[in-house]
Amino acid sequence: MSEYVLELKGVTKIFPGVKALDQVQFKLKKGEIHALMGENGAGKSTFIKVITGVHRADAGELFLDGKNVEFKGPKEAQSAGIAAVYQHPTSYPDLTVTENIFMGHEIVKNGVLQWKQMNRAAGQLLKELSADFNPDDEMGSLSVARQQMVEIAKALSAQARIMILDEPTAALTKNESEDLYRIVDKLKSAGVSIIFISHRFEDMYRLADRVTVFRDSRYVGTYEADSITNAELIKAMVGREIKDLFPKPHVALGPEVLRVENLSRTGYFKDISFSVHQGEILGLTGLVGAGRTEVAESVCGITKPDSGSIYVEGRRVTIKHPSDAMKEGIVLLPEDRQKEGLILDWGLGRNVTLPVLGNYAKYGVANEKMEQETAKRLLEEVDTKAVSIFDPVSSLSGGNQQKVVVAKALSQEMKVVIMDEPTKGVDVGAKAEIYQIMGDLARKGYAIVLISSEMPEILGMSDRILVMCSGRLSGELSREEATQESILQYAMEKSEKDTGKGVQ
Repeated sequence: MSEYVLELKGVTKIFPGVKALDQVQFKLKKGEIHALMGENGAGKSTFIKVITGVHRADAGELFLDGKNVEFKGPKEAQSAGIAAVYQHPTSYPDLTVTENIFMGHEIVKNGVLQWKQMNRAAGQLLKELSADFNPDDEMGSLSVARQQMVEIAKALSAQARIMILDEPTAALTKNESEDLYRIVDKLKSAGVSIIFISHRFEDMYRLADRVTVFRDSRYVGTYEADSITNAELIKAMVGREIKDLFPKPHVALGPEVLRVENLSRTGYFKDISFSVHQGEILGLTGLVGAGRTEVAESVCGITKPDSGSIYVEGRRVTIKHPSDAMKEGIVLLPEDRQKEGLILDWGLGRNVTLPVLGNYAKYGVANEKMEQETAKRLLEEVDTKAVSIFDPVSSLSGGNQQKVVVAKALSQEMKVVIMDEPTKGVDVGAKAEIYQIMGDLARKGYAIVLISSEMPEILGMSDRILVMCSGRLSGELSREEATQESILQYAMEKSEKDTGKGVQ
């Protein structure tokens, strides 16, 4: 019997004008957690679709337990014991957990659905996964982490022996990620073979036995997870050495640009005070739910605080709407760039100039040439990789979409840039480019507030770090004194009083 439960040899997949996979290979052992890593566009998504029968390879061979197989569709792959769990669960929100688990492979006897049997089986699967919800709960009422748990239960109910987890931690909190790690370890112990796809190095080092890297649709190599360094892995993924992932520039700080005093919003945050200067990158972190995004939204006029004051360049300002913040030079790059930062069906250029379209119109007539020249210049300034400014934003990778959001900010007269999770869901190469852009903005004298859950990002790019817990500022750390341990200590404190250190 073969050493590998799954093996791909020389697999190629070609779409019109694009070679999505080019002679790739992959080997998965029984009970192994095998990480697959690569930049956006490396071929990972097509790889999943070939394995799960969505696409048929144009060349190459696929083996299960040493036997050559060719799937004619997803049903055949599922019958062979292959299942995929995606970052955004493809569930039926109005149906129950049981109905979602058994969708497509219901238990039927004499033409009658066996609901009691399915409910019992669903309950047993949830128990095995240590779930804290019930089979009759409505799927739409569950968090993303719980929905992913249902998807895993669904795969197990179909007797999956090979499970593909595609960016499962991208939308999870730290605690939810730890719960997922526990489930994955349990699956491994039960003999399930797992392909774990992630941009996060901590996922790979925490879980994987081996890691395979794809680059530009090609196979680069397979490595033991405990013997490859961060630098080696990055070089394999991007094809070049990134000596400094966090290119934090040394910038002499200028005058204060933004000051927030005693900002409060009932139920979300209380007595938030901070300032940020020209050329400064101020990190704002804390556990998910601490109130970081809510503070940014109130500063930018998206929500209305109950009390507190905002000052720009020493002048108290009134911000009731986002347009007021924009007039004062405060720009927010939202956490969910696709829903809140971009219009996906529009071209890159029009997305960039959207906030200032009035600048390119005279007597109701648009000067499209000037608008397009501006958009092209700004997109080039942030090194956006696209064929044309008329390409829809939806056609770009996550990293390039984020660059369009940055170019959109640059189209405005801005003084303060609030970046909420700016590298969420982007690959390591794009992260390095976004950090470079952030550093360039600081050099130009912009004041930057960086909101992030990623500890290395906060530590690597911030001049100062503010930590929030339960809607309050619980600590302030200089770049020199900040460590993961000190940040976590403040992030888990109950209040400012408990820490003995307030924020001035």
